[in-house]
Amino acid sequence: MSAYQQKLQKIIDNSQGTVVRTLDHLPCVAQESLARALGYPYQYPQLDPLIKCMMAAQIKQGRIGFIGENPAQSRQAFDTQMKAIRKQPTYVKRVEDLRLSLQSGTISARYYHPAPHKKLPLIVFYHGGGFVVGNLDTHDEVCRLLAHAAQAQVVSVDYPLTPEVSPTQLIQCCEDALAWVYQHRRQFNILKNRIAVAGDSAGANIATVVSQRSKNTAYAPHAQLLIYPVVDFKSRHPSFFAYKDGLVLTEQDIDFVTEYYALQHNMALDDALISPTYGNLRKLPPTFIVTAGHDVLHDEAEIYAHKLRQQGVKVQYKEYTDQTHGFINLTPVSRRAKKLTLELGKNFRKFWDRPRFF
Repeated sequence: MSAYQQKLQKIIDNSQGTVVRTLDHLPCVAQESLARALGYPYQYPQLDPLIKCMMAAQIKQGRIGFIGENPAQSRQAFDTQMKAIRKQPTYVKRVEDLRLSLQSGTISARYYHPAPHKKLPLIVFYHGGGFVVGNLDTHDEVCRLLAHAAQAQVVSVDYPLTPEVSPTQLIQCCEDALAWVYQHRRQFNILKNRIAVAGDSAGANIATVVSQRSKNTAYAPHAQLLIYPVVDFKSRHPSFFAYKDGLVLTEQDIDFVTEYYALQHNMALDDALISPTYGNLRKLPPTFIVTAGHDVLHDEAEIYAHKLRQQGVKVQYKEYTDQTHGFINLTPVSRRAKKLTLELGKNFRKFWDRPRFF
């Protein structure tokens, strides 16, 4: 390894976001070379080379996956990792922390409005993190970009995490938060019939479970944005075996999430409360599904899109082949991740604006 590569490796090992941003400006050929020099052992030819570098550095540090045997330590580690890559947040004209008094308890939320005093649609956002980690801060930049790109208000929900709470409690809280937004629709000055739900990974699972449960209520969402959703705890598809190692989301993570969210709470793996692919999919709102090509969850999300279409649901499906699970959290250090996150936000708004044909 050259002295230059050794220096880069040392800086990467310090997990400094400013340096990863510097790496992001290197040519792809140089990034590929560095990943090889760092000993990245996996053959993913189409994977974004910057992600290869980041994964190689993590593997050298012995950091594999993001959920472990101690949920509290996993949360702290995830928070630390997200802080390490943080930079000046994307400007949104109005950002306000809220307290939501719900039937299921009082929780925190964060409100984003890109154009105060203008009537806009609103997105209720549930963050990812395997139902175990994540909070308002870890997904703050994601919500800022979504508000900007979709030109929509966003309410990010800080729901209680498992294993401390059961799926029943967690989902009820998230459904209550959607109902709370609907009840306060006049205060938010929301366009009529323009409330959507959205989320990434576990948050996308929550969004579509809430959609299934609330579809016959007054507060049923009118669209859903599902970013690399987990929808099937029971089955293992080809993408699981192809991408279970050396990426952001690993087989070990899936095992721990299954233990914390399902098994410890005596949930059947095909219960629609945790695996919405087995739920009643009829009359769900128009659904925009995003997948990453290098992701254990890719196939189950694609299958879910097909199932929704078979039930007459309006669906738009988009795959980002060179990305991996969690790419929307890499926007502070990856120009491509930021470009794609803005793109999916804009495209979701265009999709949402189209008339419903059923």
